[in-house]
Amino acid sequence: MFGPLLRGEKVTLRPARENDAERFVRWFADTEVTRFLARRMAISLEQEKEFLKNIGESKDDVWWVIEADGNAIGATGIHRINWLDANGTTGIVIGDKASWGKGYATEAMQIRTRYAFRELNLHKLITEVDTENEASRKALERNGYRTVGVRREHAEQMPLDRRQADVATVARGGASGEIDRQVADLDDAGRVSLIEL
Repeated sequence: MFGPLLRGEKVTLRPARENDAERFVRWFADTEVTRFLARRMAISLEQEKEFLKNIGESKDDVWWVIEADGNAIGATGIHRINWLDANGTTGIVIGDKASWGKGYATEAMQIRTRYAFRELNLHKLITEVDTENEASRKALERNGYRTVGVRREHAEQMPLDRRQADVATVARGGASGEIDRQVADLDDAGRVSLIEL
């Protein structure tokens, strides 16, 4: 389903519109934009329209377009929501490269996370991020996510250069931010260490 209109200081999360598909096709054709995404190949307009139709009808996904200054700059969502166990998997992309480094993703994550815990009553959110995607990792950390593990040389995250990426799984627990009694933390060298909460 498409999420409701949610406004922050810098960004607005809104439901998709018909003309949004064209933007995503353009963004996903840019390997710099898709470098850290699981999907790294260009998509057709028909494929994107089908994706938007399916996500809009889904009962286990909540998805938004991210706008800044009235322009669509990316998308974010909560996917594979397990309503019984009260958890979901999140994702985000800022497709408009001119909008990188301005704090838009950080605020979009904050709005999405607050909605997940306060409105959907979820207890845990999980995200996977390429360990080399420093900007995304920092934005997640600013929003209370903590690394709970790393999958080394994970094939699903293999970029076009055929390098297998190390993928960190990061999680954020409910309103208190608690995840588990022990949380794995990723250091600068990509090593995982356990810390007590």
